[in-house]
Formats: sequence, C-alpha cells, structure tokens
Amino acid sequence: MTGENIRSWIRGLPALTGTPPPAPSTFPDRPNDLFVSWLREAVAAGVREPHVCALATVDGSGVPDTRYLILKDVTDAGFWFSGSSDSMKGIELQANPQAALAFYWREQGRQIRIRGAVKADTGPVRDRDFVERSVTARAVAAASRTSQVLTDPEEYNRLVEEAAAAIENDPGFVAENWRAWCLVPETVEFWQADQGRRHQRWQYRRTGDGDYLREVLWP
Repeated sequence: MTGENIRSWIRGLPALTGTPPPAPSTFPDRPNDLFVSWLREAVAAGVREPHVCALATVDGSGVPDTRYLILKDVTDAGFWFSGSSDSMKGIELQANPQAALAFYWREQGRQIRIRGAVKADTGPVRDRDFVERSVTARAVAAASRTSQVLTDPEEYNRLVEEAAAAIENDPGFVAENWRAWCLVPETVEFWQADQGRRHQRWQYRRTGDGDYLREVLWP
C-alpha cells in the first residue's frame, strides 16, 4: 500500500459516529464536579472502561511521553492515578512534575483534557491504593524492575511468586517505590462532538485565588 493509498484509506474511516447527549445547560463552579457528572453519564450509557485515560509527561530533556492508565479517584484536590516511582512516568514526573490527562468516550463523542502540576503521596493514600490491589497486581508491582529489559522470564516468574507469598503472609505490605499521584488541575477542557463538525468546548481555568474561570471556547 502506497503512502497516498494509506492516507485515503485513513481519511475514509468513519469518525465521530457516537451520539452525544444534550450539552450541559448549567455548569458547576469546579471542573471536578462536571467531570464526575460526565463520568456517571458515560457509565450509564455503556461506555467501556471510561476511567481509562492517557497520561502525558515529559522527561528531563523535554521529550514527551504518553501511556494509558486507570484513574483511581477524583477529590477536591484533583485527579488521582498511581504507579511505581521507578517506572518511566515516575522518573519523568520526578524530573518535571507537570502532566496532562486525556479521556475520550467515543460512544458519547466526548473528550476531556486536564493539565496541571502533579503531587506525589507516600502516605495513607498511597498505602490504601496499593493494599486495594489484587495480590497478583501487588506482587508484580513489588517484584518488577519496571521498564528495564527482561532477559530471563523465569527469574521474573520466580520473583513474582516470592512476592505473592510474602504478601499473603503480610496483607498490609506496601512497596516502598509505590506512589499515588494527584494531578492538580490548572485547566480542564470539556469537548463535545458534533457530526457536522460544529463541536462545543468549555474550559475551566484556575485563577490566582484558586477559583476557576469558566469560558466557552471556539471549536
């Protein structure tokens, strides 16, 4: 397939085939509240895995990186996710604690973009997040040399089995390198598709006093 044929094929793929619900008529003061409302609507509409999102970070040289993960919580502080401090996201957040989250719910033609500073928790929030994981997930997190080259699968299996046995004996165990991160939103954009391309966009932007300015954006 030539480059031009690939372009034509991609251009011919259906897009924005979802059915967006009615646009909001009122907006809460904080973006967190609108996000939870949209998330509940997505779950009710049968959107699959609506809590999965893309996390974008940059490394110490400013090179961007992205991956998908699971949103763990939404609080007044912000949007929570977790992982190992030894992972690429952990290393990159240590070097530059600014990040973005992006959600896309195809069935509803909705997208949410969140940008802001990221704060790490190594206390009760981190501990609870780790303990609530399955034993296997905790064992993998404890044993894994995240992002390093795996040369011996048997060693990996052995380390995971040993970690699982240790966790069975100590249910409260929390891996030292585990982190719960909170993205504190500076801007949150809610986007709703229109099949005729007259999309709608609403933005919350944090002001100097900590409140949010609500704005309608050009599509």
